[in-house]
Formats: sequence, structure tokens, C-alpha cells
Amino acid sequence: MNYTAEEIIQYCTEEDVKFVRLAFCDAFGAQKNISIMPSELRRAFEQGIGFDASAVKGFANEAKSDLLLFPDPDTLSVLPWRPEHGRVVRMFCSIKEPGGKCFECDTRSLLIRAIGDAKKEGLEFSFGSEQEFYLFKLDENGVPTSIPYDRAGYMDIAPDDRGENIRREICLTLEQMGIMPESSHHEEGPGQNEIDFHYAEALKAADDAMAFRTVVKTVAHANGLYADFSPKPLSDKPGNGYHINLSVKDDKNHIILPSVIAGILEHIGDITVFLNPTEQSYKRFGKSKAPKYISWSGENRSQLVRIPAAEGEYRRAELRSPDPTANPYLAFALIIRAGLYGYKNGLFLPPVADIDLFSADSALTAGYKRLPSSLEEAKAAAAASSFVSEHLPKRITDIYCK
Repeated sequence: MNYTAEEIIQYCTEEDVKFVRLAFCDAFGAQKNISIMPSELRRAFEQGIGFDASAVKGFANEAKSDLLLFPDPDTLSVLPWRPEHGRVVRMFCSIKEPGGKCFECDTRSLLIRAIGDAKKEGLEFSFGSEQEFYLFKLDENGVPTSIPYDRAGYMDIAPDDRGENIRREICLTLEQMGIMPESSHHEEGPGQNEIDFHYAEALKAADDAMAFRTVVKTVAHANGLYADFSPKPLSDKPGNGYHINLSVKDDKNHIILPSVIAGILEHIGDITVFLNPTEQSYKRFGKSKAPKYISWSGENRSQLVRIPAAEGEYRRAELRSPDPTANPYLAFALIIRAGLYGYKNGLFLPPVADIDLFSADSALTAGYKRLPSSLEEAKAAAAASSFVSEHLPKRITDIYCK
């Protein structure tokens, strides 16, 4: 979509829009929004809408708390779960300081800059998201429990899979918002589900990942359920992963992957805290197909990076370590930066690891570097990384590491 501000204002007038949600996220990727009336749209586009940043985690303190939201007209979407008469629409925003300077903790703008730097090198990154989530029952007071909605297993069907109709409603809602799911199924854990997306340009893919979480939580709640995206909702069951598929084309429209993946493998330890930002994240590693070692393969799902057999436009790589607590804008920006590092420095992939690292003996696994095994270890790696300090504002690193 390539809408102008004037077209958005006209649309809101003609389509009975009564509220406009200006959406953004904090440094950790938690979505926030402020609703304005359509009469305020022109001011929003031209001057921005102010908000108190001191109340947003990691953004500011009371001494310097004013920031401005500027909506991106290309991200206009109707919220289908709101009334048709008196519609509610949403746009994602950039965040600026008074005076027009880009706010350094605006991770969406960090991604936009990374995309721009990749284009200067003749590269275009596309991403596809695979986010897993559990559905839990609510108690009589509407409080989430740890009781799964069903006891089905991997790719089971109804009636064992009770999440089938929930996933259907989620997918149809997403389609109404212009977001196209690729597939959906029941995952291994009881009440665990997954919905996958076809690849898209990096910024749209990140926006869609943010919207996806909102839709899942909204639809689940409307059905008397709680959607849990945390990395390890049940200690003895599979964790929730956020598998990130990426494809990279050069300016001759050739799919390129080896040097890009080599760059990601080179810096994955440095950036893990941004892909797995909670204590719980590290309880997932090394179990139920979640990686533990820094390695790659083709079909082997015990590896950190998997490059499935595919041709042409479907040629991609799958990064399997992130979990859904990651901020998609920050995750995609760092993956692009690491991929660019590999491409510009002509890195080569290490030898393929066509072994099951979950069952391999210690003599064999000793030759592989490991992902950080705890949040503290991941924080230390990021804080000491020259790669991270080159590509992220110190304030972002401090928010994650201190």
C-alpha cells in the first residue's frame, strides 16, 4: 500500500471511522497505543501526537518525558473486531523527539535504517514468521490458569484439537486486516498452536508480527481463553518458539544465503539477549527441537539454522533460536546487520552439521560453540560486543543488559 496522509484523512471521513489508534512499541516489543479522533489526523501527520514517555518502560524519565508519534499511512488497517459503524483503524508510528530528531529507542526506525543500509549494498531481506502460543482456560474470574485448552499433539485434528476453530478465526481476522497467513496447525504441547506467514518485505513482516500477537490475544479472549506467548509456559512441555525465516536477494534478483547465514552464525551469541530477553527463554534451549549449539544444516531440526530444500523464490533459511518475547523490529534489524557483515566480509559457512545434536555424545558436541545458557551470560556477551555497540544505541543495550 502507498497511501498519502490526505488519502487517509479522506478514507476516515468516507468510511465512518470514529477512532484512530496510533500504535508503537516499547524497547522490548510490548505494543502500546493512543487513540485519537479523526479530526486530529492532520495534526498527527504534520506535528505528531505527544505522549508521556516516562510511563513507557525504558523510554525516558520525568525530567525529559515528551515524545511525539507520527503515523505511517502505509500501515492503515481496520480492526475487524470493533464495530462496523463507528469504525476503529490502526496505524503504526515512528517516534520523534520535539524538534524532529528520531528517538533512539524507536526500534521500528532502527529496522528502517537497517533495511536502507542493506539496499545500499544491493540486498533486499524478506522475512516470514512462525510464532507458537499456548491457549489456556480462564477461571471464573477471568484470570488465566495453567490448564491447557486441549490435550492434542502435533498436527492432530478435531475433536482432539480444540484450537482448530480459534486458529480459523485468527486467520480470517488477519486476512481482513490485509495480513496473509500461510498455514496453521496444532503444535506438540497440549493447547499449543502455530500459525505461519508467507515471507514479506522486512518492515511489513515486523508490523504483521506485532499485529498477529494482538489478534491472537483478542480472539482468544473473545472465546474465553488466554493466549500465552511466553517461552516456557509449562515446565515439562515444549516451549514457544519464534522461528524466523529469511530470504535475501541481490540487485540481480538472485537468492543469496551462505555468506549472510555465516554472518548470523558469527554474531548470534552477541545478539541472543535481544532474541531471547527473559530468564524463561533459556529454559527452552536444548529441548523439544529448540537449539543449543551454533550450527546449521538442511533438514535437521536440532540445528540453530536450517536451510530447507526449496528452489527459486522459496529458497530460505530458518533461524530457530528466537522466542516470541523478542521485539520483531529489533530482531529483524540485528539479523540484517549480521547478514550484511557476513556478505560484506565474504564469510563462508562452517561445515554442515548433519547430526542430531540432541542425542550426540559430548565428544562430538564439544566441537560446537554453544548459545548463551542463561540470561546473564547473554547480557554479558551483548555488553562486551563491538558488533552490538556499532549497530545499537547504547541506551537500547543498557535497557536489555542492566
